[in-house]
Amino acid sequence: MNKLVKPGRVAIIVILLMILLSVYLVFLYKLQIIEGEEYYNRSSATTTEESRVTASRGNILDRYGRVLVSNKECYNLTIDTSKLFASDDPNGTILELIEMVEEFGDTYTDDLPITTEPPFEYDENMTDIQRTMLEAYFKDETRAKQFKNAGISEYPSAVELLSYMRTRYEIDNSYSAEEMRKIAGLRYSINVRYSINTADYVFVQDASMALITSIMENKLAGIEITRAYTREYGTEYAAHLLGYVGLMTQEEYEKYSLRDYANDAVVGKDGVEYAFEEYLHGEDGTVEETRNASGTILSTVYTKEPVPGNHVYLTIDIVLQEQVERILDNGIRILMQERTTEKGEQEAKGLWTFEDGYWEITGGAAVVVDVKTGEPLALASWPTYDVTTIIEKYSELLETENAPLFNRALMGAYAPGSAFKPCTAIAALTEGIINTETKVDCEGVYTRYASEGYAPECWIWNSMGNGEHYTHPELNVTGALLHSCNYFFYTVANDLGVDALGEFAHNFGLGMPTGIELVETVGNMSNQENHMDYAGTPWRIGDTLQAAIGQSDSIFSPLQLAEYCAAVANSGTRHTASILKSVRNFDYSEEIYQREAEVLSTVETAQYNWDAVHEGMYEVANDLGNNPSVAKYFVDQVSSQRTAAKTGTAQKGENIVNDAIFICYGPYDDPEVAVAIVVERGKAGANCAFMARQILDVYYNIKSYSDSSESEMSLLK
Repeated sequence: MNKLVKPGRVAIIVILLMILLSVYLVFLYKLQIIEGEEYYNRSSATTTEESRVTASRGNILDRYGRVLVSNKECYNLTIDTSKLFASDDPNGTILELIEMVEEFGDTYTDDLPITTEPPFEYDENMTDIQRTMLEAYFKDETRAKQFKNAGISEYPSAVELLSYMRTRYEIDNSYSAEEMRKIAGLRYSINVRYSINTADYVFVQDASMALITSIMENKLAGIEITRAYTREYGTEYAAHLLGYVGLMTQEEYEKYSLRDYANDAVVGKDGVEYAFEEYLHGEDGTVEETRNASGTILSTVYTKEPVPGNHVYLTIDIVLQEQVERILDNGIRILMQERTTEKGEQEAKGLWTFEDGYWEITGGAAVVVDVKTGEPLALASWPTYDVTTIIEKYSELLETENAPLFNRALMGAYAPGSAFKPCTAIAALTEGIINTETKVDCEGVYTRYASEGYAPECWIWNSMGNGEHYTHPELNVTGALLHSCNYFFYTVANDLGVDALGEFAHNFGLGMPTGIELVETVGNMSNQENHMDYAGTPWRIGDTLQAAIGQSDSIFSPLQLAEYCAAVANSGTRHTASILKSVRNFDYSEEIYQREAEVLSTVETAQYNWDAVHEGMYEVANDLGNNPSVAKYFVDQVSSQRTAAKTGTAQKGENIVNDAIFICYGPYDDPEVAVAIVVERGKAGANCAFMARQILDVYYNIKSYSDSSESEMSLLK
């Protein structure tokens, strides 16, 4: 009978087991005894590195302490290039990362200014930093040699550059053209930073938790998660004022590096963020982090504590700002609807002969300032944009109709039309050209220079368009303001002269800096010295007459018009329009700056002259019989809120619709606020009156309320 287990086989198995055990014991001895100390040292080895700790940026608040812009802690995704490019398929990993980002709706950084789909072309709207990066990429010595060796021009076309990148970055031909462009864009964004002194590459800023979780689950090579701060907006409004932040350009780095800014610092690019960068930017700290061999942080020691930025309070009342923006937007839409209705009626009668777009409103602005201090309370520009998405949509906004990025309240320059007449009136009264009782008989056409071929008409001469001619009655200065009689102001301007008129205009702040810290246009008060630059023709007496009624080449910003109106209400005192109310340190415990009203200039004249002008402006807003198109919006005001106003209809040339200008202040007996409204192609200043009334009503309503967290119309302490 055969045995199931033969002794020879058992012996062989035992011998094999003994051999394996011996090998195991030898290796174990070598690992633990001979090389044990070395491996122990490796496993317990630690590294200590010092790194910069970015200080949080200061908040931006309105005059009552409402937070407009603050910081939100976020997580950025960065790329460890040594790990990424050490992987088996870095391009595959890159494409997987990009597709994952797109799947979760996040945005990744792609600095390559080439379209994302064929036919590939350079982006016409590439930003300044993109252009600077591309130039640096081309001029890199190594790359320039590679271009030359490959027969590529010094400045290759978009297609040539992508072809070079496909070879340079070893992007396999199995990838489609769109996929190749994505991979090349990311690799370029990493690579270009070796050619230019700029911030380290951040793959995704403010990554969503869904994206972060997915990346961690998939364990993609080279991706690291870092904590950071991003700006968070507490309002959808005031976009043109608040501005935005972004990474430094090369030029900005050269400027801010003198202040010890890190090369990846975020700085203000526009608006308040830019104007008050010195206050808002904190002082970065440093930290020593000790890690073990696996990268785990063992200890963190701050060698220099970061100091957060200061908090900036603006003079703006954000509640008023929001309402003014809404009123301006709604008001312009109402005017546009009226144009559409009128066009339809004219077309039905076969009378519409204008080209499309002739009557379309292209922009507008509304400004509210404090009469007693000059402080801007609201600065609205139409059209506007969403400041939270400006970085992503910047190129799109550049191409959007009517230039929503353009801050018309500060940068728009408009002929004031008849809104300038209070200035002419004060100048003529002060210089003794007329007194408050002087009357001028309107003849409809000013014929003093008719022999020279110049005979300007008063607006009323052909106002009915029926072939009949009309004139104003004999008027003093108050009546001339009420009726806005051009003939009256032609007459006084002829004796006054443009030099004296210009001096008064400048003292009113027209054609002069307002003192606001944001970028603004200075405009121009018509004068003989630079007339050729603006008009392209020699100065003539007619330009003096036209300057007196707010025409010729006088152009001012809506903010200047509002401050001018405030100076009239103030009987000649013009304050600075600084938008900075105060500054407090990072924990609000210390006041670093507090604004005080500052007088920039004064217009000195007798009070009875001011009374005559004030009365004329009062009648504009309250004489229902003589000025119904404006007064109908204001006559029902309670006596404590009566308004004084002046319209302006600025002629822009033949076949171009007039701009509409409206200035007003109130209350009439004790002025608090001045308002200026401009509507491009608004047709007539009276068309803005309903918006001005709504703005004043909002102001009075806001003033009347208070709550436990906010004292009535006073800055929070």
